[in-house]
Amino acid sequence: MSGVDSLPAPKPLPAVWRQYYALMKPRVIQLIVFCAWIGMVLAVPGWPSAAQWRTMALACLGIWLVAGAAAAFNCLIEQHIDARMRRTAWRPTARGELSRTQALAFSAVLATAGSALLYVAVNPLTMGLTLATFVGYAVIYTVILKPLTPQNIVIGGASGAMPPVLGWAAMTNAVTAEALVLFLIIFLWTPPHFWALALYRMDDYRKSGLPMLPVTHGSAFTRLHILLYTLILFAACLLPYLLRMSGEVYLAAALALNAGFILHAWRLWRQYSDAQARRTFRFSLIHLSLLFAAMLVDHYLLVGGLL
Repeated sequence: MSGVDSLPAPKPLPAVWRQYYALMKPRVIQLIVFCAWIGMVLAVPGWPSAAQWRTMALACLGIWLVAGAAAAFNCLIEQHIDARMRRTAWRPTARGELSRTQALAFSAVLATAGSALLYVAVNPLTMGLTLATFVGYAVIYTVILKPLTPQNIVIGGASGAMPPVLGWAAMTNAVTAEALVLFLIIFLWTPPHFWALALYRMDDYRKSGLPMLPVTHGSAFTRLHILLYTLILFAACLLPYLLRMSGEVYLAAALALNAGFILHAWRLWRQYSDAQARRTFRFSLIHLSLLFAAMLVDHYLLVGGLL
């Protein structure tokens, strides 16, 4: 027994609520809700009224719940894949800390609560679009596209680009050209963002068996496509200014941020290193966050008559 007594005590499992919360991929959801909120703010011509602020808060909560449901369902479907990848092996489903039944029930409760909230407190259009996004990510992307084609990120990116459209619909009960411009920006941003991650996690994806672009077509091919997408993204990011959705503050930010993204992609294309791939991935997060933040600041400067 002395040998057993000398073994280190096992670390206690995290609290159950922390395990469920981890299934929701909270850092990803923060960006989703932020982009949805930007869509809400931009859809309101002036300063929001008290009733509009209330609608925004309830819409953000509903979108957060359904997005969390999609993330939990993704963890359920990819349980065995996650277990083989260092980046995702910590997830409660991959570690066996939560069963498939628990994950499925949790996802169903979140989706039901979020959908009901959006239907009752916001509008049926936003609920329908949010549920369609859930199906697009959790079923079409996760179950069908991801294991089938190296273009999974490109096609499945449509679901990830929906948050500002959801936000716009929440405030206007419509999907307009302005909302689709916001959709286009995120849609084109997604491939270079994710492929940069896939490059320095290539061994993980190779072990997982998923046909990610660096695995199926190699590093050089992927790096070229990252660069090409950043160039197309640059053009798309000019649309809010050209369509008079935003002014000079946004334009200056868009020019600077896209120049930085292209520079990172150029360096990655010219000479690969894991460090440069990580820098490109991290800058892509900064790019999108600051781009939408600049759009927000610009909007209220225009509303206040300062531009």
